[in-house]
Amino acid sequence: MAAKSLTKFERPSRGTLREWTAGYLFASPFIIGFLVFTAFPMVYSIWLAFHRWDLITPPRFIGFDNFIRMFKDPLANLSLYNSGYYTLFAVPIQLVISFVLALALTQNIKFRDLYRAGFYLPIIVPLVASAVVWQRVFHPEFGILNEILGWFGIQPLSWLFKPELAKPAFILMSFWMIGRQMVIFIAGLGNIPETLYEAASLDGAGALTRLFKITIPMMTPLIFYNMIIAIVNSFQTFIPALIMTDGGPENATLFAVLNIYRQGFNYFNMGYASALAWELFVIIVGFTIAQFYISQRWVFYED
Repeated sequence: MAAKSLTKFERPSRGTLREWTAGYLFASPFIIGFLVFTAFPMVYSIWLAFHRWDLITPPRFIGFDNFIRMFKDPLANLSLYNSGYYTLFAVPIQLVISFVLALALTQNIKFRDLYRAGFYLPIIVPLVASAVVWQRVFHPEFGILNEILGWFGIQPLSWLFKPELAKPAFILMSFWMIGRQMVIFIAGLGNIPETLYEAASLDGAGALTRLFKITIPMMTPLIFYNMIIAIVNSFQTFIPALIMTDGGPENATLFAVLNIYRQGFNYFNMGYASALAWELFVIIVGFTIAQFYISQRWVFYED
């Protein structure tokens, strides 16, 4: 008897089709939202980057003019420098502070849950509200930060009005949002087996040795994850700069996304803004790929 062909197509049963239909129906809000609000704008912006469009007249094809202008534009280069400067200093300090807080808040201390909630609370505060609050904190005459510095005999500083102080002020403000990183670190610390610490203690390892030989190596995957997310978020800084300084003083806080917003919605250069957006996209993706490559040398995975 001839063997039954294995290449014959078998139609799915009614029950399988019903499950597929139900699954796609439940996923349809996300799928439709992604296609309409993410995929289509990205594809359209690629097309628009090769055109000149002022939102009124029809788009006009200009080839690579927007990209040539992008590389020659001093404001575009300055905005990338500002974003890079902010990322270079803010991200490492955020990781160190959030990791130290996680270490402290995994100890058996009183009101530990209250402290955890307090450090996480700024995450759920809208960025607009946070920017307004920090604008008052940095006020040269009535700000609480200058009030605290006055206790140590330091004269009031014009944080948001001097170019040399504006970016450090934004870096200081970024520490307000480390709660998400802290919670991730706390979860990771709770998953480190206690037997590793017990074995190290029996071998005479002290607290610092256990920290650098066990805790940090075991936490490197989460350190890497938090670093990638922090870099992406720092390059996308927009709302605080728009509300607190509007890119000033002297374009010291003109970050890349704020410059894209200005070109598109203030100056109505939508084609040029699309080219700038894709430049930023390529830079962020490049940083991410480079970090994944470098991570092979320092990230430890248990398997």
